[in-house]
Amino acid sequence: MKFSQLPVLALAATALAAPGNPVQKRQTGCSSAVKLDASTNVWKKYKLHANSFYRGEIEAALSSMDESTAEKAKEVAKVGSFLWLDTIENINKLQPVLDAGVPCEEILGLVIYDLPGRDCAAKASNGELKVGELSRYKTEYIDKVASLLKANPNTAFALVIEPDSLPNLVTNSDVQACKNSASGYRDGVAYALKTLNLPNVVMYLDAGHGGWLGWDANLKPGAQELAKAYKAAGSPKQFRGIATNVAGWNSWDMSPGEFSSASDAKYNKCQNEKIYVTEFGKELKSAGMPNHAIVDTGRNGVQGLREEWGNWCNVRGAGFGLRPTADTGLELADAFVWVKPGGESDGTSDSSAVRYDSFCGKSDAYQPSPEAGQWHQAYFEDLINNANPSF
Repeated sequence: MKFSQLPVLALAATALAAPGNPVQKRQTGCSSAVKLDASTNVWKKYKLHANSFYRGEIEAALSSMDESTAEKAKEVAKVGSFLWLDTIENINKLQPVLDAGVPCEEILGLVIYDLPGRDCAAKASNGELKVGELSRYKTEYIDKVASLLKANPNTAFALVIEPDSLPNLVTNSDVQACKNSASGYRDGVAYALKTLNLPNVVMYLDAGHGGWLGWDANLKPGAQELAKAYKAAGSPKQFRGIATNVAGWNSWDMSPGEFSSASDAKYNKCQNEKIYVTEFGKELKSAGMPNHAIVDTGRNGVQGLREEWGNWCNVRGAGFGLRPTADTGLELADAFVWVKPGGESDGTSDSSAVRYDSFCGKSDAYQPSPEAGQWHQAYFEDLINNANPSF
């Protein structure tokens, strides 16, 4: 396989305070309405917010660690990461994060991820909405998220829109589930982009990674697929470009790339994400779509671990990667960000489980591993101890 799939993330919040010590609601956002200029790199002004949900997960895990690892974990909790709204119910995770406080100089990252027939080419991260339930996606999911963002005009938001969706339509068009999901994906993404086009929002559409849409044969059709969604949404003003390597493992600038010696490497010039952002960016520009990018560096600190480029599940030996920053060295790359909160499982290694995916049973996948979205304590500690740069 020349692509990867994305895990569903944690499904329940962890308490952030001990009994008798409730979290105090703090002033959130700015003193006046935020108006983001999506024609510029907003990450030069705003820092990715370290949200209270992920911090709570980490705090709940501290008692199981040795003292040294626990101290490093506390530092991880200070790193900004995205909050995943991956079910209708999990929209409820957003308000407590807002109540905990988002400083004016910070931007809250959210992942929009609940399309009907979600993740059509995988098993571990299938969603709650069935193919054909587009009206529910619009009214019960997107409209509710939009209402919350409108209700908090003084807070800045960065959105990653529907990981894996459109890339699957490019490379998995022969998979029946993807054929069935195609119209819902296209209509749903366009609706999300149009509805979430708010002054305090900047949006990035998921574009897979260099080992997926970066293949020479996939670059142009991939860009055209994404551009169609952008145009179908009415070319929204708050749309900035793409998100790459979401929940992935690819290096930003390793040269030669991790799989550059593979027999089929000659068919893919995008051997790292820096090249991918550059090459895919050219095709996006030709297709008439904004082409700046944010790149997930949350778990790419260690390279050379995967047996194949498409291996995506709980890669054994991985470490936290580059911290979020707007200092990327490439004009097209707005920022390195942590979209995937490290420590949440990509999928179960239990082959008898309903949602078992064979990629989670491969030799380069950490075993045993719990269901997608569940906290994976041993894996989280490995990410800490293998972090590059270290904590």
